[in-house]
Order: sequence, then structure tokens, then C-alpha cells
Amino acid sequence: MGAVLADLLPAATASRARVRDAALVLGGAALTGIAAQIAVPVPGSPVLVTGQTFAALLVGASLGAGRGLLSLALYALVGLVGLPWFAGGTSGAGATFGYIVGMFLAATAVGALARRGGDRGVLRTAATMAVGTAIIYAVGVPYLALSTGMPLGQAVAVGLVPFLIGDALKAALAMGALPTAWKLGSSRG
Repeated sequence: MGAVLADLLPAATASRARVRDAALVLGGAALTGIAAQIAVPVPGSPVLVTGQTFAALLVGASLGAGRGLLSLALYALVGLVGLPWFAGGTSGAGATFGYIVGMFLAATAVGALARRGGDRGVLRTAATMAVGTAIIYAVGVPYLALSTGMPLGQAVAVGLVPFLIGDALKAALAMGALPTAWKLGSSRG
């Protein structure tokens, strides 16, 4: 243990490791931006069903806490300055920006758990994804309530409840993908 999937990519020198890490950070931000464009409106909710939360958690687990944080911070910063790559092609700090802040915190936590083996087995991956998802909601839902003026109970009803089934499906995908990636990576080495 002590490694994440990105650490399986070779880098013979310190300068090559920095280039690799920079490319991974940029790739993680780009993956999250692209995944955010997979967006489906939820009737009665300002929050969209997207692929960005799944991407953020995969970026954290695959890259580790530091690179995951940098990837999602870059994603957030570039969206704040105007690149329309938040959910549904938006930018700026709207009512759902709290979920984005939650994503970079979640990527950090998921990356730290992955470094401790939290992505190596099905049950461990499920627990790791649950922690990351809880962090996203813990920041996103209260931010939604504050930014829209809706009561917290209503924010939970429109910003959390409709997304639980989709989050379970995303966790199931991660439960298959991450342990499989480790098995493939281990068999190569």
C-alpha cells in the first residue's frame, strides 16, 4: 500500500515525475470538465445529474490526495474565470458551486483513502466512494440553501434525495473499475 494508480506510471527522474504529475493534474481537471457536460435536468431542482461527481471521485482515487486536490482546484478556478465547463456548460459561482467545492475536498479525502488501500477491493471502494459523496453533499447542500434562500430541508429534498440512486450506480461503477485497474496494473509489473 502507500501508492495510488497514478504512481504506477513510471518516471525515471524527478523532472519527469513533475511533468507526469502536471499532465495528470491537467488531465484530471479536463476529465471532470468533460464529464460535467453529461448533464440531465431534474424537475424542480437547480442541480443537474452529471458525470462530474463520478469523475471527481475517480480523479481523487486515481491520482491521490495532492494531485486530486490540484486537479479539482484547477477545474474550479478555470470555471470561475469563465470557461463554460461546469455542469451543463455553465461557469461562475452559481447556486451549485458548493458541490464543486465539495468535489475538491472529496477528491482529497478519497485520494488519501486510496493511498491507504481504499480503492483495492469492492467493499473498500464502496466505503471510499461513500465518504467522498458525503463530503460533496455536506458542502453542496448547505451552499445551495444559502445561495437560493431555501430552507435546508428543501435543499436536501431537491439537492440530495433525487441523486442518491445515481450516486449508488456511480459507486457501483467505481467498485468494478478501481479494483480491476489495480489487478491489471499489478499484472503488468
